Amino acid sequence: MSHLLQSTFIPTTPTTLNRSSIFPTTHLRKTHVVESKIREIFMPALSSTMTEGKIISWVKTEGDKLAKGESVVVVESDKADMDVESFYDGYLATIIVPEGSSAPVGSPIALLAESEDEISLAKAQTPTPTSSSSQEMTGTPAAATPVAAATAAVSDAGQVKMASSIHPASEGGKRVVASPYAKKLAKDLGLDLRGLVGSGPNGRIVAKDVEAAAASSASIGVGATPAKPPAAPAVELGTTVPFTTMQNAVSRNMVESLAVPTFRVGYTITTNALDALYKKVKSKGVTMTALLAKATALALAKHPVVNSSCRDGKSFTYNSSINIAVAVAIDGGLITPVLQDADKVDLYSLSRKWKELVDKARAKQLQPHEYTTGTFTLSNLGMFGVDRFDAILPPGTGAIMAVGASQPALVGTKDGRIGMKNQMQVNVTADHRVIYGADLASFLQTLAQIIEDPKDLTL
Repeated sequence: MSHLLQSTFIPTTPTTLNRSSIFPTTHLRKTHVVESKIREIFMPALSSTMTEGKIISWVKTEGDKLAKGESVVVVESDKADMDVESFYDGYLATIIVPEGSSAPVGSPIALLAESEDEISLAKAQTPTPTSSSSQEMTGTPAAATPVAAATAAVSDAGQVKMASSIHPASEGGKRVVASPYAKKLAKDLGLDLRGLVGSGPNGRIVAKDVEAAAASSASIGVGATPAKPPAAPAVELGTTVPFTTMQNAVSRNMVESLAVPTFRVGYTITTNALDALYKKVKSKGVTMTALLAKATALALAKHPVVNSSCRDGKSFTYNSSINIAVAVAIDGGLITPVLQDADKVDLYSLSRKWKELVDKARAKQLQPHEYTTGTFTLSNLGMFGVDRFDAILPPGTGAIMAVGASQPALVGTKDGRIGMKNQMQVNVTADHRVIYGADLASFLQTLAQIIEDPKDLTL
């Protein structure tokens, strides 16, 4: 759901006239003061952790007429790109914060005039932008433009032109600027948006661009070899690159986590039965991530203290839902999509939901409730061959489990024999203010029992 832009009303009144100097007192008439409705459009708070937002693209240009509920701007929050809608009818009078710049939450990013006649008045009232960071630094030095000059350029031309030969929608090859529907359509059609030229405002890729590209590809023929996506630009050594909005959010969370007293407990789990189950259900769309999330959720249901959280340092909450957040690496950062009520949702639905969440995460289209509601976190590096590692506890949660690769190992049995079994290492980092060693040990024993006899996972 798109967010609505909030705005305030700036009344403007004509200079008060001395009526006694113009009209005799015997001919005084009651006059009505007409107020021009010019509203400030603020940078919205798109999540509870968002402190600033970056303007990815302006869907509308200066002078365009707006209807309530119509998309105006695409904003990058700390975790996602979101279309933001207008809360009022009117005209986009002036853009204060240009594309590529950031602004604190609650600061004005544009002015909205009620009528077309008031656009010039709004331009005269344009405040100085409070951009927290200008356009991203790149390996190739771009022309440095002062904030005031950038604002003037927006007023005159309606957009900021980057000193680059690459189309605006590609942002130097780093990010594709496209509407959410265009991204979904491209995914369904198997098209790479990086090769498209957008026809929308400021080069934004819209649905008709995707449809045209799909029609063009179809006319070439089925046997044609699809063009390879452009190679990612090489990193220029020696350059200093500022954090992205997402990296800033990750940095703040990691620093905040240092204030929490944590401890770690490791456990070795035999995975032969889980691996066999995975082979059976893989063809039905079930992922290993869904299997691990389901097993973890069932274990947490028996150990609610491990699913609890302490936020104020004085009390803790037994969370009513078991929401498994799973760390996913995306371009430029890390995000943790949440599988809500993972203990209650069946394995197949959980797998479909996970695929949907990953697709939305990669497209930076997750809604706040889809990545901020986790009560327990999984971080899996097993697919990279990592056998063990420790994870940092996300603020506001009680525990996070690091999952390593399942690898064959020689194991001694209780009857003195030696056999080959697949085993994986898991390490849990927990908040020691709430969760104690015995709590984690008991939880891990239960988790091992579920994984080693996974019949309950498919119920």
